[in-house]
Amino acid sequence: MLDALALARQLTDWAAEAKAEDIVLLDVRRATYLADYFVICTGTSDRHLAALSERIQEQTGGLGVQPDHVEGTSDSGWLLLDFGDVILHLFSRDLREFYRLDRVWPDATIVLHVL
Repeated sequence: MLDALALARQLTDWAAEAKAEDIVLLDVRRATYLADYFVICTGTSDRHLAALSERIQEQTGGLGVQPDHVEGTSDSGWLLLDFGDVILHLFSRDLREFYRLDRVWPDATIVLHVL
């Protein structure tokens, strides 16, 4: 079983392999009680967002890890995969810029940023 940071890093790697853009891994432990880590990334289209979500869920399933909760849809421009201590946010470019989630918690620490 992966610890939270190892899972967050693996999600980051898988998102990068699937051509997600502007991937940020945030340590939010000092900023919020919601999770320990957020992985935030951008998909280039509705189809790309759907493919990212499906691929990551297949890969985590291969490790015996499933999201506790999935929210949103690819055509809405935002998907959330909640793995408990790690939350993955998949955004369209427009919604990523609108919500600016990676700037909401000033106490969060950037662990990794993949452009």
